[in-house]
Amino acid sequence: MRLRRSPSSLVKDLSEAEEQYAHALRSHLHNIDQLLALQRRRLSLLEESYNVELEALTKEFETERKTIIDQHEKEIHYLQDVFVAMEQNCLDSEYESKLEFQSMWEDLKNKNLEEKHFLRLQLEHTVEDLWRRFQDALKNYTDATEDRKIAFETLKAKDEKSCKEIEAQMKKIQRLQDSIIILKGKIMVHGRESEEQNQDIREDKELVLVQLRKLKAQRTQARGISQENLVKLTLESNATLKALRKIVDKGEKVLKLAEICRKFETEEEKVLPFYSSVLTPEEQDIKIDPEEFTEELGKVIMDYIGMENFWKRYNKVKLEQLSLQHRRAQLLEINEKLREMLKQYLDGISVSDEVLSQLSPRFIVNQSRNLPQPPSMPTAQPGGQKPPATYNIIEAAHVIAHIL
Repeated sequence: MRLRRSPSSLVKDLSEAEEQYAHALRSHLHNIDQLLALQRRRLSLLEESYNVELEALTKEFETERKTIIDQHEKEIHYLQDVFVAMEQNCLDSEYESKLEFQSMWEDLKNKNLEEKHFLRLQLEHTVEDLWRRFQDALKNYTDATEDRKIAFETLKAKDEKSCKEIEAQMKKIQRLQDSIIILKGKIMVHGRESEEQNQDIREDKELVLVQLRKLKAQRTQARGISQENLVKLTLESNATLKALRKIVDKGEKVLKLAEICRKFETEEEKVLPFYSSVLTPEEQDIKIDPEEFTEELGKVIMDYIGMENFWKRYNKVKLEQLSLQHRRAQLLEINEKLREMLKQYLDGISVSDEVLSQLSPRFIVNQSRNLPQPPSMPTAQPGGQKPPATYNIIEAAHVIAHIL
């Protein structure tokens, strides 16, 4: 086996390669240490920022929670005050209705009694006046007849006149008696009317009592409904608070993720966060069939109009993710190829039993490749002897320079 280079040169090349490898390794480790220190500083800064933001969000959450609890307590106190005020108003209205009924009843009673008393006094006064006038006339007549018995003939005319006056007075008395009878009839009529009015008042009282019972029943029913509504309102407020807490937690999580993602945004994403529409004018001019456009579809479209920018950013990130995955696969494939080429290069510059035992098209010994050769017809040698094997060696660095 003939070698074109001496073992000392190969050893020298190997030592130089090892020194270069050691130097590259030290440089690589130094760079890794710097990157680790930079990453540690970055992580410490991120941790401080996270702690500051966490403390601010915690304070804001506690403030908002206290505000919601205070508002809830104020609303409960307000509802309790409203309930007490409604009950007090009902009691006041009931008491006022009773007082008004009693006052009306007393007024009507007093008015009837006053009218009866006034009529009685008026009639008694009239009768007494007539009787007094009658007694005075009779006394005057008696005195006149006794004093003037001697002048009987002279006073006869006066007697006739007095008779006529007596007849007139009797007629007047008769008229007064007739008026007394008429007034008694009116008194009886007024009494019957008063009795009917009293009966009507008693019926109105019964109706008022029935309405009062209905109002009490309605008040009891309204109180029960108010109690149920209060319980329902309490349950719904508790459910609302739980839902709001979930929404707040979800919002905090979204804000944290947004802050984390914002740190990884590029300058282009910060300047232009939303890309323009990629639809062609023909696709944008497509109209929905009026028969297919329903109210539910319109509601769904209106609900998702506000998510258009979100889906734009989401689709952009998704496309970038797919592009990065595809690029990663390509880089892995290129890395694998580079590793294979580096391995071939290292195998080419090093000579060992393992390398010699493997098949390599770049390793030539005595002008022949280290590959299985197709069987060929043996050439005849004088004396029946086999031809001597020849090996050619080509330097691997020369082959790699022409391949790469």
